[in-house]
Amino acid sequence: MNHFADAPSGHDTAPTNGTPAGAASGGTLGRWLTGPRVASLPQGNAMPVPALSFEFFPPRTEALEQQLWSCVRRLEPLAPRFVSVTYGAGGTTQERTHATVAKLARETALTPAAHLTCVGASAGEVDDVARRYWDAGVRHIVALRGDAPGGEANYVPHPEGYAYASDLVAGLKRIGDFEISVAAYPETHPAASSPEADLDNLKRKIDAGATRAITQYFFDTDVYLRFLDRALAAGITVPIVPGILPVSNFTQVKKFSGMCGTAVPDWMGHLFDGLDDDPDTRRMVAASMAAEQVRLLQANGVDEFHIYTLNRADLSYAIAHILGVRPRKAE
Repeated sequence: MNHFADAPSGHDTAPTNGTPAGAASGGTLGRWLTGPRVASLPQGNAMPVPALSFEFFPPRTEALEQQLWSCVRRLEPLAPRFVSVTYGAGGTTQERTHATVAKLARETALTPAAHLTCVGASAGEVDDVARRYWDAGVRHIVALRGDAPGGEANYVPHPEGYAYASDLVAGLKRIGDFEISVAAYPETHPAASSPEADLDNLKRKIDAGATRAITQYFFDTDVYLRFLDRALAAGITVPIVPGILPVSNFTQVKKFSGMCGTAVPDWMGHLFDGLDDDPDTRRMVAASMAAEQVRLLQANGVDEFHIYTLNRADLSYAIAHILGVRPRKAE
């Protein structure tokens, strides 16, 4: 059927300058014909299955303990490269972190990585924690400077401690042959004097012995890809793994992003508009948004992702499935 047979005369005639029909008037067809062509994202089976890692936080209550281990058991069959466990500001969750990491090493098939910070402890005390991890069979540390304790505006190094993450990395390497991951900030750490200074700091951590960088979460894929270009130009060649945050509570994420320097694009607010009392739809929006982000990164050649689970498994599991990751068959 000819759908244009009854179009008003002149609306779709070719203009004299050779522009496709309809384009000169700025109508819908013109926009379609003159807009950029974007190739479709590859399907999951068209790309290599990427390596994944997941991040958990230590539970504060019995109910949260159950939620954590439910999340662990749900994601364990996906055989991630490793799973990390966070550390509170000022080292406030040190014992809970250690207990969680030790249990992961003891009772699961997962490879745990413990967060360790410089804050609130002498170098000797931090070294003792690292040795406890080594004795528990933990060989992977996520080495961080750490945030200032609650109520303090600025980070101040412990007078007898490691001042910065690069110092911590060097200290860990003296204790044992740890695999060490460090943090990277595509949008620049809030305390950095400039993007260049922030990149120099990342280079110092790598030069001290770190084997991988994991980024703060971001929502603009171009920001991350430009950061990779800058890192390579600075002589950084270790993997810089994108940190992916599935967003189901937009209000909380926007508040936290303001503190850590992550830009929240306006389109995200539009996606979640009107869903404050509709958690089911929020989860569907979150899954769709995160899936689009990871597939776009994968189309750009990224083959490893670190997913911030917030101890909720469903969104992380869905992302993994879209990327082609399937449960490992039980032996």
